[in-house]
Amino acid sequence: MRLALHFKGIAFERRPIDLLEDGGRQHAPAFRALNPLGQVPVLVVDDARGPRTIAQSMAILAYLEETFPTPPLLPADPWLRARARQLAEMIVGGIQPFHNMATLAHVRGLGITDPNVWAGHFIARGLAALETTAAETAGAFLVGDAPSLADLCLVPQLYAGRRFAVDLTPYPMLLRVEATAASLPAFVAAHPDVQSDARPPQKS
Repeated sequence: MRLALHFKGIAFERRPIDLLEDGGRQHAPAFRALNPLGQVPVLVVDDARGPRTIAQSMAILAYLEETFPTPPLLPADPWLRARARQLAEMIVGGIQPFHNMATLAHVRGLGITDPNVWAGHFIARGLAALETTAAETAGAFLVGDAPSLADLCLVPQLYAGRRFAVDLTPYPMLLRVEATAASLPAFVAAHPDVQSDARPPQKS
């Protein structure tokens, strides 16, 4: 969501939710009132009808694309639009849930001593499928030569992959796209490490 807002030049107020403090602020009643599932992100739209909420990344991205169509995050060609959505869904639905904090906590409760290794397996599996699938449409980005929804999902996923110590070298095309995106102002401004609530790197 943050990437899309920066990419489209939309003014917004960011309200960080600490996922670790006091067991996770996303579980506090005030946040659960916005999203009963207790997950981020949540977009609060304050328009003529008053404040209204949208949760879940793909729903938020679709809203922003439909409401602020320029610059676009979907190609004009219907098949390429579908592929951009497919690649985004592969990440949002097929990879990210395996390293969601609630998922890892549950896996730990089932007796898996190192849930990060467990998550890393599924991250690597998903990235391998993404590398193969995107090869058909990739240019400078995952679908052609302009950023799409797929790239907005890819960059945070690779960031997470490093956090889980996943070896990313088998995915050269994904890394190439990430490097291209890293030169764009929107991706620079949205990077997790430059946000006001970024945690300092842990000393080894």
